[in-house]
Amino acid sequence: MSKQINQNKLIVDPSRIPNHVAIIMDGNGRWAQKRHLPRIAGHKQGMETVKTVTKAASKLGVKVLTLYAFSTENWKRPSDEVSFLMSLPVKFFNNFIPELIENNVQVKVMGLIDQLPPKTQQAVRNAIADTSQCTGMILNFALNYGSRLDIKLAVQQIASEAKAGKVDPQKIDDEMISSHLMTGFLGDFQDPDLLIRTSGEERISNFLLWQIAYSELVFTDTLWPDFDGVTLNQMIKEYQQRDRRFGGLNNSK
Repeated sequence: MSKQINQNKLIVDPSRIPNHVAIIMDGNGRWAQKRHLPRIAGHKQGMETVKTVTKAASKLGVKVLTLYAFSTENWKRPSDEVSFLMSLPVKFFNNFIPELIENNVQVKVMGLIDQLPPKTQQAVRNAIADTSQCTGMILNFALNYGSRLDIKLAVQQIASEAKAGKVDPQKIDDEMISSHLMTGFLGDFQDPDLLIRTSGEERISNFLLWQIAYSELVFTDTLWPDFDGVTLNQMIKEYQQRDRRFGGLNNSK
């Protein structure tokens, strides 16, 4: 009987699936440390989790899955770890592209791609090109991304357009700023409905600061390599219990 109750807790309302789910994938190093393995073993297992969660999200009907893969601050990590992290997209896309195409998933990448190692850049561009005809879920990687940088670049671009007379400073509004951010290509889905952070940490770490103004935030103690489709269901179930008012009031209550 208790097993049935637990299963019921995982049942999500298919009519209330968040359009855009963003995940701060955290805990790879701690996962490895608990098993007396090198940190890179955690990153390798985390890559397998990306595959699992991507397919689970697509199956649920999520329209955009944004994953925080590498931040602009991650360059401060030991050089051998950074080198391994830069090799992961090459291995990931080489192995996973056929499945992504089979699941009709389109790959997008936002961040300073031109600053990545040449092989990583090529793997990213190949993945984007190879899945460009897919019309299902968008798998959006934040790679060499930082939200303050994102906002700074958007402000600089708008300022340049204003200086050139293309933009009236008095008409700069939220919509204009949003369209100049790196998520602008997502249109109506650029702001996450649900932001998840794994590993028990409860901070945003310079991720989508403008875009998550009204996102629902869910934190889980689960380390990223242990995250799976069941955990994703739990997070979405939690999201569906929330009352999203976007600063207003729910007149039904």
